[in-house]
Amino acid sequence: MTTSLSHRGPDGEGIWLNEQHGVALGHRRLSILDLSELGRQPMSSPCGRYVMTYNGEVYNHLEFKCELEKKGHKFRGHSDTETMLAAFSEWGIQNSVQRFNGMFACAVWDNKEHKLSLVRDRLGIKPLYYGLFGKSLIFGSELKSLKIFPAFRPEIQRDALSLMINFGYVPTPYSIY
Repeated sequence: MTTSLSHRGPDGEGIWLNEQHGVALGHRRLSILDLSELGRQPMSSPCGRYVMTYNGEVYNHLEFKCELEKKGHKFRGHSDTETMLAAFSEWGIQNSVQRFNGMFACAVWDNKEHKLSLVRDRLGIKPLYYGLFGKSLIFGSELKSLKIFPAFRPEIQRDALSLMINFGYVPTPYSIY
């Protein structure tokens, strides 16, 4: 699935697996912030609770980084991904996301709660497609990555097609499939 997105992230790739819970996070990297290996994803929080794959930018992450450093958080790199993970550790996912200003979509696995959170910015600028196929929840930043999944059946959804014809796009929460 990540290979289908290589054009969007030519600077690197990564995969994180938790076989015990049947969770896999993949990432294709376009290096913008922290071009070093310290910005590589999927990334784990220093406490080990959270693992995240992320697309986008949190514009006010430096503000949170300073606040988190005062609370004792240590940072190895300069990426907003690392700042987001520290924020999740300090304030929880929901409270942190409400404070973020930016355009982003991310998947965050909580090793303590054994829970996956799929999150988008408030305006939904960054795409996040997802679907339940059999017992598998799959997601990606483009539909083409979902189409790679063996259980995916690309059947056009008639209601979504009607919306496409009426509005010129398929509105959330629908998909053409």
